[in-house]
Formats: sequence, structure tokens, C-alpha cells
Amino acid sequence: QVQLVESGGGLVQAGGSLRLSCAASGSILSIRRMGWYRQAPGKQRELVAAITSGGNTNYADSLKGRFTISRDNANNTVYLQMNSLKPEDTAVYYCRLVLNDFMGMDYWGKGTLVTVSS
Repeated sequence: QVQLVESGGGLVQAGGSLRLSCAASGSILSIRRMGWYRQAPGKQRELVAAITSGGNTNYADSLKGRFTISRDNANNTVYLQMNSLKPEDTAVYYCRLVLNDFMGMDYWGKGTLVTVSS
């Protein structure tokens, strides 16, 4: 089994910064990719950023330039640096892990709340 633990969420004023962390543990031999998704009230869950173990990254177009994803493969940890936060960034942020196996099994964290005040 695999467990994902997110941390770093909280309340921040518009224009501020937060850094989210997601640590994976359990039966992990190899990771295909890890990423961050978010879900705001009344909206569908959407991709924020993702990164492969090889370092390839993918960002939502609206967030590129403000958010940066990085990873520490040795510790199975992924980070999301969020700068110049806006009220519309308010959401629950979820960590996702996809294993590099034949099935490509994926796992989700419980989420961490980010609230940006104006």
C-alpha cells in the first residue's frame, strides 16, 4: 500500500507565498510521475502541475510563471512553490502519485487547504 501525506497549506494574504510538500511512503519501487491538483468550491478538480521522475514538468497554462513544481526522488517527495497568490487560488490541493508499473496504479492524498484572502 502507498500513503501520501501533504503539508504546507494555510491562510495567506493575496500576493503572498506558500510551499506545499507531499511525501510518499509504502510499496514504491518506481514512480512514473507525481503532481498537484486542486478543487475549489463548486468546481471540478483540475491539474495544477505534474513532474516525472526524469524531471519533465507540466503546468496549467494560467499558473505557469507563478507556481513551480520540484521533486526529491530519493525521498519520494514532491513540492509546489506558490508565489503571487490570488484569491482565486483558494482551493483544496491534492497530491497524486502514479506508479511506474504495468498498471500505472495511482494514489491520492487527503488534500491540504489553501486560503488566499484579499
